[in-house]
Amino acid sequence: MTAPSTFGLIGLSSEARNLHWLLTNLVEEVPGILSVAVVSSDGLLLLSSDDHRNQQAREALQARGTKKTGPRGSAADLATIVSGIGSLTVGAAKLMDFGGVRHTMVAMDEGSLFVMSISDGSLLGVHGSADCDMSVVAYHMALFVGRAGHVLTPELRSELRKSLEDSQTTGRAR
Repeated sequence: MTAPSTFGLIGLSSEARNLHWLLTNLVEEVPGILSVAVVSSDGLLLLSSDDHRNQQAREALQARGTKKTGPRGSAADLATIVSGIGSLTVGAAKLMDFGGVRHTMVAMDEGSLFVMSISDGSLLGVHGSADCDMSVVAYHMALFVGRAGHVLTPELRSELRKSLEDSQTTGRAR
């Protein structure tokens, strides 16, 4: 296992650094995860898995002959999908009067998508390869949600969003 990178985490609160660490561990320790996004209740991306790690996973799939590698673009693509599915399932639950949505799994021919509620409408989305063990992914997502849910306060969400915007601005300046 490799240690999570702290590049870009300087200046963040300990809660924000811990959340980054939890996300990095989720991606590194669960086989078959291609990308991960944490999305706020208003659909904004708060955290995502490392782009370098995503590229490594996609290259491994291509080396095995897998044709499709999932969302082509950035973590924003996954965040958009997660937000849309989250909104759709919340609406369905309200229509059916069955209470809140805890998780959603979409199994496709060449991959899987998992969406799990964190807190206050925030969502954890995971894009998995076709050969991922769905029960293992769901279990580790539940662990992440259990550990992250109580610290994902409005203040922390604001800090994460600002950090993400700053890193995107810095990336464009290069």
